[in-house]
Amino acid sequence: GTLLNVSVSDHDRSDSLLLSWDEPEGGAKGYLLALSSLGSGMLQNGSAGPNTTSFWFHGLTPGMRYEIEVTAMLACMDTASQTITAQTSPSAVRNLSLSSGGSSASLRAAWAHGHGRRDGYRLGLWHSDSQALVRNVSLLPSTSTFLFDGLLAGSEYALKVSTLAGSSQASTSIHQWTAPSVPTQLRLSPGSSTSLVASWAGAAGAAWLHLELRNLLTQTVSTTLSARRGLSSYTFQHLHPGTQYWLGLSAVAGSYTLVGPNATAWTYPLSPGNVTLSRAEEQNSLQARWSIPEGHRDFYLVTLREGEDSVPTRNISVGGDNDHVTFHGLSPGQQYSVQVVVVAGPYRASAHSTAAWTEPRAPSGVSLTSQGSPHSLLASWEEAMGEGYLLALSLAEHPVKNSSLLRGVTSFTYEGLHPGTLYTFEVSTVAGPYTSSPQSISNWTYPLPPEQLTLSSGGHSTSLQASWRAASSGSTGYTGTLWEAKSQVQVRNVTVGSDRMNVTLENLVPGRQYTLEMATVSGPYRSPVQSATDWTYPLAPAGVTLTNTRRPMGLSAFWDRAAGDVEQFHLQLYSKSHAAQRNISVGPNTHNFTFLGLSPGTQYFLKVTVLAGPYRSSSHFATEWTYPLSLANVSVQPGRNPQELHVSWVESGGGRDHLVQLSVAESLSIIRNVSVPRGVTQLDLEGLVPGSRYRVEIISQAGPHRISSQTAIGYTVPLPPRSLSASPVSMAWALAVHWEAAPGQRDGYLLSVLEEGSSAPPRNLEAGKDSTNVTVPQLEPGTCYLVGIWAVAGPYRSLPQNTTSCTVPAAPTNLNLTNPGSSSELYTSWDKPPGRRDHYHITLYSLSTQSKTQVQILGPDALNITWTDLEAGSKFAVQVTAVKGSLEASSINVTQWTYPLAPVNLTLSSPSASALVVSWAVVGRGAEGFVVDVGDAASGAPVGHTVLGGRARSHILRSLSPGTRYSVAVRATAGPFHASTPNLTHCTRECDALLP
Repeated sequence: GTLLNVSVSDHDRSDSLLLSWDEPEGGAKGYLLALSSLGSGMLQNGSAGPNTTSFWFHGLTPGMRYEIEVTAMLACMDTASQTITAQTSPSAVRNLSLSSGGSSASLRAAWAHGHGRRDGYRLGLWHSDSQALVRNVSLLPSTSTFLFDGLLAGSEYALKVSTLAGSSQASTSIHQWTAPSVPTQLRLSPGSSTSLVASWAGAAGAAWLHLELRNLLTQTVSTTLSARRGLSSYTFQHLHPGTQYWLGLSAVAGSYTLVGPNATAWTYPLSPGNVTLSRAEEQNSLQARWSIPEGHRDFYLVTLREGEDSVPTRNISVGGDNDHVTFHGLSPGQQYSVQVVVVAGPYRASAHSTAAWTEPRAPSGVSLTSQGSPHSLLASWEEAMGEGYLLALSLAEHPVKNSSLLRGVTSFTYEGLHPGTLYTFEVSTVAGPYTSSPQSISNWTYPLPPEQLTLSSGGHSTSLQASWRAASSGSTGYTGTLWEAKSQVQVRNVTVGSDRMNVTLENLVPGRQYTLEMATVSGPYRSPVQSATDWTYPLAPAGVTLTNTRRPMGLSAFWDRAAGDVEQFHLQLYSKSHAAQRNISVGPNTHNFTFLGLSPGTQYFLKVTVLAGPYRSSSHFATEWTYPLSLANVSVQPGRNPQELHVSWVESGGGRDHLVQLSVAESLSIIRNVSVPRGVTQLDLEGLVPGSRYRVEIISQAGPHRISSQTAIGYTVPLPPRSLSASPVSMAWALAVHWEAAPGQRDGYLLSVLEEGSSAPPRNLEAGKDSTNVTVPQLEPGTCYLVGIWAVAGPYRSLPQNTTSCTVPAAPTNLNLTNPGSSSELYTSWDKPPGRRDHYHITLYSLSTQSKTQVQILGPDALNITWTDLEAGSKFAVQVTAVKGSLEASSINVTQWTYPLAPVNLTLSSPSASALVVSWAVVGRGAEGFVVDVGDAASGAPVGHTVLGGRARSHILRSLSPGTRYSVAVRATAGPFHASTPNLTHCTRECDALLP
């Protein structure tokens, strides 16, 4: 066939197709063309003459798929055809629109469908500034709108809508802006007196921002500004100080303009210059002045401040064109300063002046006092307003001292002045450059008192001598007063001239304390007094005696009081045989005293002394003896061995020899008298009976006096028992204790039973003095105990005798021997018996072979054991024995079987029509017996079973039916357990006659 190489194109025409082909070799007489629509079945024919290689089909549907056949008319009525398919280009959409609808974040696209058919639409949205593809969307052919959301506010976007048909497309484009967003949080604040700083948020939502700044004072536009997207602040310069401005902001994007927020603010005002405060012509007045600054202001606020702390006292508001203000009626002598504040809107600018003063007034209430001091004067005055004070002190119009003091001080003390001298004081107030007129006053200093004043009795009972030394010249004399110190009663007044330095005071009371007060007189003043104190000498007591009160350790003293005063009596009691002495002080109205707690049988001496102040007078000595005391703390204790007693005591003093008497307590008969010298406080008595009770009494003597001690009771220590032994009581969990009595006496026996290894306290038992055995019951089974025994006499025990023995252990209970389902294992368990044990002895016996199979030793806490590798199908017995040392306790015996092993090699044969021969073999020892079970193989009905002995290995089943199939199984049995072979089937013979 001839190839025409047909091709087709539309040349950007959606309703036409241009068909082209190659002319065949040898040419063609003409061409026939047929076009049919694949979708609608429309048919369009055409023809072309020779030498033609193209043809147009017009009036086609855009986007439609067509099939075209080209037939070449060749020579000799021959033809050459070729068929191809082609599709017209789609038509673009019509009336494409893109609108924001006032939205700052979305654009809606809408269009009308073009003529013809299409496969779908593809929409591409680009951001115009960045040329970035924002969205690329494919839509169904029936779609005519689409919403783009999530877009940037105030931005320009370009949309291209492509109509798709096959591999062809037709596109249409459009541009549009999203609505801008208005910036928020607009702020306008002063940066300085000539600048304002504007700031806002959300500036990215507009392509342009338009700013307009107005001067609200002049109502004129100061600045306009257009800024591109992204600007968030701007500073307006070269503005007027202290002026209010208004700022408006608009957002612009394409054809959109949105009016945004507005704000107002003031520029800072300028502070005034050259602020001064000076004295005005009127008294107590000050005038403030300043220079008017540039710019605008609402008014001036002038504050007058008082004192160093600058406390505000006056506030005055004046117009913005004023430059001074005067303050009247101020406090004299006060420091002031002024603050001038320029106010413009909410902002202020201030300046301060230096301090200025008003003229002061002189202080009032001026005084000059000596306060009793001979060398100083205290000047004081009332506080006056000012900076400080000038002070001047003069003597007979001659300056002595000038001083300057700061404000706040209202007194000054002049030191180092002459006693008894007239001085003049002047004070003035100082305030800044001003000083007030002075205030003056005069006064005297005090004289000095006499020095080294003394008052002394000189050993006299009715007179005192006073003396002193003059401390300053110019005194007119001395005056004084004598007082009784205790009662404060005035005795007499004393006045002497300046040339006297002593005086004697007569007719005073003995032993009394007096006080003399003396002062120096100078002009109208008396000096502070000087005082001196002393006592007249007391008189000694009379009639001193010392009497025995017949108490063992007491003596009573008596004395008579002499004339005059007594402060107290001092009693001194001592003995030549003791280094220590007793010193007692009693009141002036006491005339007797009893000394207790003295040493018995001792001679004492007494001296009574009268005390009056630092002076004392003593009596003659008196003497007496005390009675002796019996011995104290007599103690009788066991000696170093059971045949001794140790006697000790404490000497109370006053005795000579001691007689120790010993008697048996029960009979009261004296068996021994021992004399010991004074100073010995213990005695050992030997050769006594062990474990016996004795009575001891000690007699003391001092001169003609004898006295007995209290009776003391004591015991000798008993001898310990001998041949102590302890043995277990069979099955009673007790110990039988035996001993032999030792020589001597005893009150009884004490036994202690302590469980070895236990922290529990021992168990104590008592036994009578004639006992030689005791059984200790209720002990722990299988436990070893330490048994101790003592002989007891009174509170004393002999040396202990000890022995150790163990109780019989308890036998295990609830013994079990179980088969876990095994032919070679058995499991043994038991309950733990009470008490202790060293271990368990477990024995397993084979009853089938009559031999001991296994023996195991387990710990004391074991409760079970598993036996392995046992003979299958055998009977066993087990016994558990608790062992403690050489003692044992066994449980009962229990028995159990191991599972048997199933027979092996089961065979069946039929020797006759009515019999089957069953034979088998066994593994190991075998079993206790065998059971042969026979059943009808067809119906499964049992025919019978036979019990055989353990030695059987075969069996003949008789009386069976000829020619019948039987099922046979052989079970091995051992006790309650059995194991069976699988069932084996076999037929009996049909008839014995058929047998050869």
